Amino acid sequence: MINLTVNGRAVALDAEPDMPLLWAVREELQLTGTKFGCGAAQCGACTMHVAGAPVRSCLTPISSVQGPVTTIEGIANDKVGQAVQAAWVAHDVAQCGYCQSGQVMSAVALLKGNKKPSDAQIDEAMAGNLCRCGTYHRIRAAIHAAAAQLA
Repeated sequence: MINLTVNGRAVALDAEPDMPLLWAVREELQLTGTKFGCGAAQCGACTMHVAGAPVRSCLTPISSVQGPVTTIEGIANDKVGQAVQAAWVAHDVAQCGYCQSGQVMSAVALLKGNKKPSDAQIDEAMAGNLCRCGTYHRIRAAIHAAAAQLA
């Protein structure tokens, strides 16, 4: 059994230790907001937080997880998560939406560590998240708006 805390809830998973965190959360816990993108930790669609830091869950074995896991479903009651999600809607960020859970999770991690990021800092923090629709300018605007709301 692998014991984890996911979105504030203690869970015990009867799974292989090398099972990727993404599949443990999606298949075993039925939390499907986090998406599978490339399977190579290159696109960011699978981004979750482990102990507050963004990680690519598609390649993170559950046995290596040290600290609480937060998924896109887990930020609903988080002040920063709410601000980012509201800004995403206000700035009409999503087009196809596939990458957006990973984008939001990376933005939340950025704003938790940097309350007033510059464009360059946003670009650096978000660089590992790919958007096939090319909404990068709206993503940056939404992050600035969320930061302003949190100030």
